[in-house]
Amino acid sequence: MTLLPYRRAGRSGLDLSAFSFGLWQKFGTDYAYETQREIVLHAFDLGITHFDNADRYGPPHRAAQQFFGTVLKRDLAPHRDELILSTKAGNPIGPGPYQRGASRKSLLGSLDQSLRDLGTDYVDIFYSHSPDLTTPLDETVSALAAAVQQGKALYAGISNYPADRAHEIAGLLRRAGVPLLVHQPRYSIFDRRPELTGLLEVAEEDGFGLVVYSPLAQGLLTDKYLDGVPAGARAQNSAFLSPDVIDETYRERITGLNKLAAQRGQSLAQLALQWVLRRPEVTSALIGASSTEQLDHNVKALDFAPLTDDELAVVDKYGVHGTGLRL
Repeated sequence: MTLLPYRRAGRSGLDLSAFSFGLWQKFGTDYAYETQREIVLHAFDLGITHFDNADRYGPPHRAAQQFFGTVLKRDLAPHRDELILSTKAGNPIGPGPYQRGASRKSLLGSLDQSLRDLGTDYVDIFYSHSPDLTTPLDETVSALAAAVQQGKALYAGISNYPADRAHEIAGLLRRAGVPLLVHQPRYSIFDRRPELTGLLEVAEEDGFGLVVYSPLAQGLLTDKYLDGVPAGARAQNSAFLSPDVIDETYRERITGLNKLAAQRGQSLAQLALQWVLRRPEVTSALIGASSTEQLDHNVKALDFAPLTDDELAVVDKYGVHGTGLRL
C-alpha cells in the first residue's frame, strides 16, 4: 500500500492521511455496489485510511454506512486496525423527535445504530453533525464524552459549529477529560468562512485539527463548468448546487483560477485541493469520487510544488468568498 503523507490532528497523538474519503454523496442504494466497492478499496490502496460517514448519508439515510459495513466485513476486516472510521449524528434523518438534534438520546441512540450498520464495535471518531440550539451544550458534550468513555468511539469531533461554539465545546470536552480531536467545517477557495470567522485561530488555540469538506465546492472548483452546465452535471439535480450560479461572474473567476492552475502544470481541482491543505490547521481534506480515475487524479495534488506568495495572491483575486455558493 502506497502511503500518503500523514498530518497530526491538532495537539492529539493521532495522525490522519492528508486526504480522507467521504461517503456523503454517491454511496447510497442509487449507485452500483461493485462500482462503490472498487472506489473505496482503491482509496485504501492509495493510502487513504480515514473513511468518513454519517447516519444521514445515502439515499436513503444510513445506506452509506450499511454499504461500508458490507465492504468492511467482506474486504477490509483484516485491516480494521489500519482504518480510521468516523460517523456523525444530529442532522435530521426522520420525523421523530429522537431522529434529529444533539440531545444525549439522539446522539447515543444514533451511534448504537451506526455501529450495527458498520458491523464494528467502535468508531474512531464520533461527531456531533451540527449545532442544536435547543439542547444545552453541556448535554451534547456529555453524550460525546460518554461515547468515548463507553468505548464506542475513540475520539470526539464536531462538524459545522461556528467558531464561538466550537471554542466553548472544546473547553467543556477538555474538562470532561475527552479533548476535542477534530472539527469538520466546509472550506474552499470559494468558501472562506474558517478564515473569516476566526475558526482557524480557535483550532490553534484549542488544539483541534480541521478535516475540511467540500474543498472543490461541489464541483465548482473544477473545469467542469468553464463553458456552462454540461449534460448530466451535478448542478442539474443537486440540492447543494444550482445551475443559476454558473453565471458570467463565476465563469470569469473560474477562468482566472484555471489559468493559474495551467501555468503550474496541474488541474484546477488539484490547485483547489492543494490550496486548502496549505494551512497547518487543516489536518485532512475530505474528497469523494465517482471513479478510481478521478480519485487518482485528485490525490496527485500532493505532487506539486507549494504555492508561492504571488500565486496565493492570484487565488485571492479570483477566489472571492461566496462565489457560486448558497452560504
